[in-house]
Amino acid sequence: MPEFQLPRLSYGAANIGNLHRALTDDAAWELLETAWECGVRYFDTAPHYGLGLSERRLGAFLTTKPRDQFVLSTKVGRLLVPNDRGSDALDLAHDFIVSTHLRREWDFSTDGIRRSLEESLQRLALDRVDIAYLHDPERFGLAAALDTGVPAVTQLREEGLVTAVGIGSMSNEALLAGARTGCLDLLMVASRYTLTDQSAAEQVLPEAVSHGLPVVAAAVFMSGLLATDPPNADGLYEYGAVPADVLERTRAIAQVCAQFGTDLPTAALQFPLRHPLVRTVVAGGATPEQVRQNWQRTVTPLPQDLWETLANAGLVTV
Repeated sequence: MPEFQLPRLSYGAANIGNLHRALTDDAAWELLETAWECGVRYFDTAPHYGLGLSERRLGAFLTTKPRDQFVLSTKVGRLLVPNDRGSDALDLAHDFIVSTHLRREWDFSTDGIRRSLEESLQRLALDRVDIAYLHDPERFGLAAALDTGVPAVTQLREEGLVTAVGIGSMSNEALLAGARTGCLDLLMVASRYTLTDQSAAEQVLPEAVSHGLPVVAAAVFMSGLLATDPPNADGLYEYGAVPADVLERTRAIAQVCAQFGTDLPTAALQFPLRHPLVRTVVAGGATPEQVRQNWQRTVTPLPQDLWETLANAGLVTV
């Protein structure tokens, strides 16, 4: 994989696709400008995010920046097609506050993936993206998605249409299978290497080590639980309610963080960066202040004793 210069913090652009709340174009632009001012130079999006709204807003912003100064990724596997049922409803089933004038259609075929990239470039109004991820292949059918999807994205890379290819998923099975193909350049590990879930450390990260695959850690706040201190029982965890045992353990982690003069969100952002393969953490932010806080949290020094105390208490496994 080319040695992209990735910052410790990268911006995940689901929020500007109206995830959970509607933003104006101006508010979305302010979020992106704040991230840029903080030093963020890697932006990740997908057609899935707001039925293309995230790509359109992100592209409009990035067209004002020098193309050689940022890294951009999007995802393939879901096409956006006209919704014959009309657009009176909102996309609440997927947590986006956007009209359902379009709908998602799975397509991991060679033609479908090429079309997905072409349509993403149109929405972005850019001539290229740097990284294309196969998005959630396990939700389509893992074996079938990889059988056609991996050769398809590999061909895009060979043609110079993208620089690097990978898989973006919350499924350890999908990430492991993708790594084992030997054809990918990196993995986007979502939710599976965090303060509350280190399951990727069992097989996925060792496999990444054996193949020399860099890792992008995403969804490190686990949909929100790890973004507040103290953790909120009414918050979200993996897009749903917080399980009681997870809340209890998270509160214990927060107490240890307080003993070392830090907070839960800072530890959540920095935990994945301790692994030598993790190049960056991807986080969103619904307000400029949240983006600034996230950036500051990634550069605040934390003592090694914090991690050792968490491990000794059985609150993290690695």
